[in-house]
Amino acid sequence: MRWLFVTFALIVGLCPSADAREPVRARHAMVGAQEPLATDVGVQVLRDGGNAVDAAIAVGFALAVTHPYAGNLGGGGFMLIRFADGRSTFVDFRERAPEKASRDMYLDTSGKPTRESLEGWRSAGVPGTVRGFELAHRKYGSRKWSGLLEPAIALAEHGFQVSYPLAESLKAARNLSQDPESRRIFQNNGAYFAPGDTLTQPELASTLHRIAQNGVKEFYEGETAQKLSDVMSRKGGLITLSDLKNYSAVERTPLTGSYKGYGIIAAPPPSSGGVGILQMLGMLENSGYQKSGFGSAAEIEYVAEVMRRYYADRSQYLGDPDFGKLRLTSLLDPAYIKRRRDTIDPNHATPSSRILPGLPTGRDGGETTHYNVVDAQGNAVAVTFTLNEGYGNGITVPGLGFLLNDEMDDFAAKPGSPNAFGLIQGEANAIQPGKRPLSSMTPTILTRDGKFFMAVGAPGGSRIISAVLQTILNVVDFGMNAQDAVDAPRIHHQWQPDKLYLEPGISPDTVALLQSRGYDVDHSPGLVLARVEAIVNSGGGLQGGSDGRASGKVAGY
Repeated sequence: MRWLFVTFALIVGLCPSADAREPVRARHAMVGAQEPLATDVGVQVLRDGGNAVDAAIAVGFALAVTHPYAGNLGGGGFMLIRFADGRSTFVDFRERAPEKASRDMYLDTSGKPTRESLEGWRSAGVPGTVRGFELAHRKYGSRKWSGLLEPAIALAEHGFQVSYPLAESLKAARNLSQDPESRRIFQNNGAYFAPGDTLTQPELASTLHRIAQNGVKEFYEGETAQKLSDVMSRKGGLITLSDLKNYSAVERTPLTGSYKGYGIIAAPPPSSGGVGILQMLGMLENSGYQKSGFGSAAEIEYVAEVMRRYYADRSQYLGDPDFGKLRLTSLLDPAYIKRRRDTIDPNHATPSSRILPGLPTGRDGGETTHYNVVDAQGNAVAVTFTLNEGYGNGITVPGLGFLLNDEMDDFAAKPGSPNAFGLIQGEANAIQPGKRPLSSMTPTILTRDGKFFMAVGAPGGSRIISAVLQTILNVVDFGMNAQDAVDAPRIHHQWQPDKLYLEPGISPDTVALLQSRGYDVDHSPGLVLARVEAIVNSGGGLQGGSDGRASGKVAGY
């Protein structure tokens, strides 16, 4: 199911080589999400006087209805907030491993990983979305909680028109067809939805209504929690009532750095993305990589080599900070970053077999969706949340109407072996009860001269981090507007497998030159490397870009 995002791009008929489009512009406030109805919900909240956090919560609940591919009540994610007064914070509502989880639970008798981390009731981690939104609302929201859920409740109860991309995606989703409840709700009992049909979700509407009226305890201790834990027990799942009651969202301090005069506010672990963005930008700064021009073989090669080195470090050093001391200070030490940069040969590929996780010294103190909100006061919110693969594990909880995640696959089921996205992960991300799996989600905010400059993020599994990096580079180093920056063709290298992925739109001559320099290139037609959403402060107002690889929407006023 992780390849469904390719289907989305082909359905919409857009690709990185599509004709250039103008960014959406607004003077005061803006919302960008990967489903248009959810964008409209957020804009209305802002128009009605809500702040960016209020709008982000309303958008998230709306996406749980209109974007079942990744929007969710049964998953988790991250919310990065940068306030107009310069403060920033990070709300971690990543799923957690149930109390019954164990290190080797997904290995067969011969010690090989099975697909149980992706399929069936045992693949789900304890959901965090509702708790995360409640934490953000309680501390930083300004509107009534129940009012922020009203649009989502109406969309679920009265339904919404199914778009062509959604109709085709629901039809193609094999994991939905394998679960009776999902097949009934999302595939119309096998008759499938046609574009223009109305999709209603009465069970989900009832669940949302209870959460609106009774608050977050409804999901974690009330009727919803009881029904979820009961069916888990009957079906052999792991999540118990105790798991739900004991789940907590965590507020963390964002990682910060700078690049060419821009401030970078990035996601801390258990996201691996913030470390990646700061480390890779550190390797690129003062390298002059951009002098050969966007899309040149020299530029692509240098960026690919930077990616290769970061993903090697990711494989060993990152995990849940609550379960062990992570070497963040060492990984982001300028001297260490310089040593990594000095190993780059600008004229030849460095085989990944020769790039091991680095040896930092010193002491230390996907499927997914992303959306951005900027309000008229200058507060900015970047949210990435997920079910892991498209539609999660494909299981809809009977009577509750929401899909479950398959986030347990984001742990290292067997440290040193690749997961569903080909990522090799180490002991720091081994399964433990209560632990949060390492994530590639990378909500990021940039500032300039002490003011908001850019909010950016993406879905796309392991490719999120490289896509966010390149979008930042497109704006800062290549002077692109928000729309061009998200639409430009991208590359991806994640150390292992030792392969350079290139989207359509990159010159065949450039591809041939990269191959001659030692790269194993995947230049498959229709290849899509994440789907980015971005909002940029252009000085005279806001401009937004919604990735042409998907069917999202940016709007503002």
